[in-house]
Amino acid sequence: MEFLIAFGLFLQGCYSLKMVDLSYELDSGTITWPSNPRFNMSIMHRGFWTTHLWLENNRIDLAEHTGTHIDAPNHLANEAGNWNNHQIPIERLGGPGVIINVKSKAEANSDYRVTVDDLKAWEARNGRIPYGAVVLMNSGWQKYYPDYNAVFKTNNISDSNTYHFPSWHEDAVDWLISNRVVYCVGVDTPSTDYGQSQTFPVHVLLSKENIIGIESAAYLDKLPESGSTIFVPVLKIRNGSGGPARMFALLPDMDVAEANKAVINVLSPMLQLALLLLLGVLHF
Repeated sequence: MEFLIAFGLFLQGCYSLKMVDLSYELDSGTITWPSNPRFNMSIMHRGFWTTHLWLENNRIDLAEHTGTHIDAPNHLANEAGNWNNHQIPIERLGGPGVIINVKSKAEANSDYRVTVDDLKAWEARNGRIPYGAVVLMNSGWQKYYPDYNAVFKTNNISDSNTYHFPSWHEDAVDWLISNRVVYCVGVDTPSTDYGQSQTFPVHVLLSKENIIGIESAAYLDKLPESGSTIFVPVLKIRNGSGGPARMFALLPDMDVAEANKAVINVLSPMLQLALLLLLGVLHF
């Protein structure tokens, strides 16, 4: 019985998962492209509906591309076969997490763009980018949210020519399209093209290949470079060009795993040996 309990705890530790929120709250200060209307919530009713029944009901108004959100493939490619929101297959809204950490480079250069070399360096450390991956740039830009002037690195947010923030280089995205199969490509900044872009080549490349763009991803420091699974549950807006997403990731819960291993470690040496032998048999 002692062995079965320990074995069950060990398996639970191996497969216990924790969830990590990767999205910002929506409120009037949430970042959107400065030419968009800001998020607004108005109270329709907040109080007692009847003597004993409390009711809250609100109306929200926002641009599709507000806060943590996706760009649907039709956003910057008006071609037959480019998906609207409601046409995106559910299996394309998630996959193995690939976090490209360029924080030091973005700190030195606000116009930094993720390169092919950055991708190859990630693969040298972690192995080949998995099939169907969600590939996200972590530039550390979250430290500037939700200050519009800091996020866009400008004193005049009405002038897009003055924007400075990091993102993807089109050569890196073209390399991903040509050499790997990825479902989503995203950033922790306002756009998958860097702030100084005027032609948005990354948007166009992603759209034409029906790859989902993700913008303003949050809390990426909570994720390892590899080993997570990321989900992007976006609103299913008919004919939408994008929409807010409550992004999250699943990670192995190492705290639970370590606690269960500690239980196993107090077992007698013979039971530990039996457990290891059984795991070896199951492995083969």
